[in-house]
Parts: sequence; structure tokens; C-alpha cells
Amino acid sequence: MSDSYWIPVNEPTLRQGDYLSDCRVPLFLDPSVKSVPVDIPVDEYDLITLTQSCDLEHGKIHLVAMCPIFFITDFEKTNPDFQKKGKWNEVRKGRVEGLHILGSHLEPDNNRKALVVDFRQIYSLPYEYLLKHTAQLGPRWRLKPPFLEHFSQAFARFYMRVGLPSSIPEFQ
Repeated sequence: MSDSYWIPVNEPTLRQGDYLSDCRVPLFLDPSVKSVPVDIPVDEYDLITLTQSCDLEHGKIHLVAMCPIFFITDFEKTNPDFQKKGKWNEVRKGRVEGLHILGSHLEPDNNRKALVVDFRQIYSLPYEYLLKHTAQLGPRWRLKPPFLEHFSQAFARFYMRVGLPSSIPEFQ
């Protein structure tokens, strides 16, 4: 039996690792269009909080960094290369840049129900909007330690990588 990555929460606070379903994200329009739209189109995503809990708790921020989180089967629908045998094991081992896999909150022992976070897409949403949204959601899921720290570390590794123009030759 796998240890669950998640704990259920039902509180009006926001923390790093909170899974928020159905978040509205504004879509940017083509900047070449000169008319100013009255309505801004939005899309809905399930998101996970990236911003550190200490910054959220102390009101140090106005915008919260969020990434989309998908069920593996939903991700495969728009990314069919991930249906190939062995691809999810590469993600699980941290070998696919920008993706991080988390155990399912619904069925921790079923890896086909796992979740994938896409660090390549980051949305900044207003803190006050997200607080209101969490209140409307009611019960939700939050990553628990040490899975939260592992998630945070994976995000940091993705953004701190450095590409060198050359490297030391291989040892013979």
C-alpha cells in the first residue's frame, strides 16, 4: 500500500501544494489587435500552488504562482507521446524537464490515476481571488510532507538549471 501524498483540508487558508480545481485563468489576446476588448476570455484549470506557504501566511504577495495539474489520462489526450510504454517512468524518475508526477489523491496505489504537474506553464493569480475560490470549493486536497518538499525541490531544480555553451570532455 502506498502512502498518500495528500491530506484533506477544509479551511479558508492557502498553502503551497494546495490542489485547487476549476480556477479561472485569463487568456491573453493577440497584441496586434488594436481594439480594447470589453470582456477578457478565461479558461478553467485545476492548479497547484507553487508560492511558499510562509509568503502566503504573512501577506507578502499579491499574486500567487500556480501550475496546472492533470490526471495522467487527461494529459495523454493532448500529449499522445506520453502514451508510449516507459514514458511515465521517465517522468517519475525526474528525467523529463518541466514535468513532475504526484500520487493520486483518489487511489494512491493506482499509478494510472496519478497526477502530473506542468512546471512549463505558470499562472500568477490574485491572492484574494484564490482565497475566495478556496472558500467556494470547500473540502480540497493539500500535499503533505515530505511529498510537498519533494514537489517544491522539483520546481526549484527546473528553474535553476543552467545550460553551458560547452562542457569538460568525457573522461576516457
